[in-house]
Amino acid sequence: MPANEPARRSSDPSDVEALHRLVLQSLDDDQAVDTISIPLAGKSSIADYMVIASGRSTRQVASMAQKLAERIKAETGRPSRIEGLPSADWVLIDGGDVIVHLFRPEVRTFYNLERMWSFGDAPAAPVAPGTPN
Repeated sequence: MPANEPARRSSDPSDVEALHRLVLQSLDDDQAVDTISIPLAGKSSIADYMVIASGRSTRQVASMAQKLAERIKAETGRPSRIEGLPSADWVLIDGGDVIVHLFRPEVRTFYNLERMWSFGDAPAAPVAPGTPN
């Protein structure tokens, strides 16, 4: 996939939901901290969901990102785009229908994407560990 090409999107809602569950389960398995999911369908054309989570260190953030990209490829057959892996302070995984931001906690606090993407709605709800939406 060319570097500037976005990941493919699915037109099948069940594929979107399956990818969303896969992302949440993968992050839960890898002990991500403070995982939230923001529904974007009907609000933005970039994806149907944005998932934001933290890792305790750059090593954990990088590991979660790599494992998630591998799981998406294995389950969907579609490659994900990853940005920010070398420093792993903030890693973006573009899974097409689901965009994932993984942060070290202090970087997440600084950028506060949750507030930026709230659309004036109620704040994004945390995802309870072990219970993917």
